[in-house]
Amino acid sequence: MDAKMQIRRVATASALLAAALIVAAFGWLYATRGAYGLDAVFRRGGSYWITIPRDDARLSASMRLALGDPIPNAVPGSFAWSEPEPGFEVAELPVLAEGREVDSFLLNRIDPKRFRFIVRNAIGRDIDEWERALPDDVLIVNGSYFDHKGRPDTPIVSEANALGPQNYDAKAGAFADFDGEARLFDLKGEDWRRTISHARNAMVSYPMLVGGDGNPRVGPESRWLSNRTFLGQDGAGRIIVGTTRDAFFSLARLGSFLKESPLDLRLALNLDGGPIACQSVRLKGFSRKFYAEWESQFRDGQALLLRTVVPQARWAMPMVVTVERRK
Repeated sequence: MDAKMQIRRVATASALLAAALIVAAFGWLYATRGAYGLDAVFRRGGSYWITIPRDDARLSASMRLALGDPIPNAVPGSFAWSEPEPGFEVAELPVLAEGREVDSFLLNRIDPKRFRFIVRNAIGRDIDEWERALPDDVLIVNGSYFDHKGRPDTPIVSEANALGPQNYDAKAGAFADFDGEARLFDLKGEDWRRTISHARNAMVSYPMLVGGDGNPRVGPESRWLSNRTFLGQDGAGRIIVGTTRDAFFSLARLGSFLKESPLDLRLALNLDGGPIACQSVRLKGFSRKFYAEWESQFRDGQALLLRTVVPQARWAMPMVVTVERRK
């Protein structure tokens, strides 16, 4: 066998081996992550964690402050509601610490008699794609948790269709929209099946940031920081949807802040957080679009920061809550 023939055979074998490895990797990804995994890797580049010092400049200034010792106390700044459409108010609530703004809440206060809430699940849509799919919806935010394949990880009802696990031990809270009414529920000691059984749209989530007794029901301080989204219900029965611009808050401090906030929250339920905590508002005379970015964990004095392979990649949001005008 001459040298050229041998080289060709080696090259062919190498190419076949590489192809087999690619097919195997593709098959493994689809088997373990489904279409959601394929979308995350091949359309959005995927993500990974890096370990960095807690004062690293790759963290936002607010995150570095929240990872310091001691953690500074946060208080609400002044703000005012405006009402672009009857029954739908918007505001931005500053969060102040050490005499400066360290975060803010993008707030929406909604009359559930005028607007309807829908819980949706779709694999592979980012906030821009949700907007295009739902041109008439006036609010889109991330919803509850999802599994490795982008499916609901908690029980939900989407347009009268029950999705997600049906054997689920829910001890936190739920949100439900019945035709003509929407409200939050504290599920402590309650059966979630009975609570949402007649809802057209509903979801279970956790933890309760403000429970039925007026206190947070959140674990100890973890210094797990991320963009956050919550649903709240105030004393007038209005639904408040809030998203943080930055990642100053852990869940424990978020619950404490909301309890003492001027929002008159009787209940508040945490939704999933991190770079998926995006928000879109499209009203007559007012619009807002926010792309979330941050999530970090804290271990052994260092931060684990979530990064994307492709800079500025848009994260898919398999679970969302949307709002439309009631007919």
